[in-house]
Amino acid sequence: MALPVLGRCCTRPPTLLTRFFRVDRGVLVRTTSINRTPVAPVLSTVRLFSSRRDGHSNRQTKKVVVVGVPNPFVWFRTRIYYFLIRSYFDKEFNIEDFTDGAKQAFSLVSRLLSQCQFEALEGLVAKDLIGKLEEKCTLLSPSHREALSAEPDEIMYTTPSDVGIYYDDNGRKFVSILMRFWYLTSAELPDESLDGARVFQVALGGERISEQKRLLTANYEFQREFTQGVPPDWTITRIEHSKLLD
Repeated sequence: MALPVLGRCCTRPPTLLTRFFRVDRGVLVRTTSINRTPVAPVLSTVRLFSSRRDGHSNRQTKKVVVVGVPNPFVWFRTRIYYFLIRSYFDKEFNIEDFTDGAKQAFSLVSRLLSQCQFEALEGLVAKDLIGKLEEKCTLLSPSHREALSAEPDEIMYTTPSDVGIYYDDNGRKFVSILMRFWYLTSAELPDESLDGARVFQVALGGERISEQKRLLTANYEFQREFTQGVPPDWTITRIEHSKLLD
């Protein structure tokens, strides 16, 4: 992922995930800290209803109720970090826009993982992580690999989990944002293998069809180095799918 922020310092073309994020400018700050924002979502049963009776091109709607209960102090502190990012790194940073881009990146990368297209992950995922993912994915059964993929319209809820602004011993500056996703999958999985929510689909107009789906979670960490002269790329440095890729 790339955000062409330091345009005067870097002339390298942006990487593949550029289109998922806004094009902004930024300056540098020497800051160190990591913020964690726990959220306890409550997800209701999801029911899908067809909108037509003729059985053709049925358009279905999903309804999910999510109640986030963050710690008020941590919620406030998180907003301070967003302010620091806007003030010293990226003046047009917006967590809502970032979340939208992260969802698209998550959908793309999860699909590539499920299809074992590891070479296509170059430029999207950290190089040292790709090898580890390949080892883990090749050990998964076909149904478990299918469960990795999250289509955009199957992503039910997305929230930032961790926000970090820090620098290393060499003075390099970084921003990392850990995003958590809840998504539906129709992959056939043993009941005891994964925790998930059952989903029932009802076709109106006669025949009633029941379909079971599962509600799974995944954590993807997006990191960008803001050191002067470094390509302005967002890169995925951590990928976790609950009980699939830990």
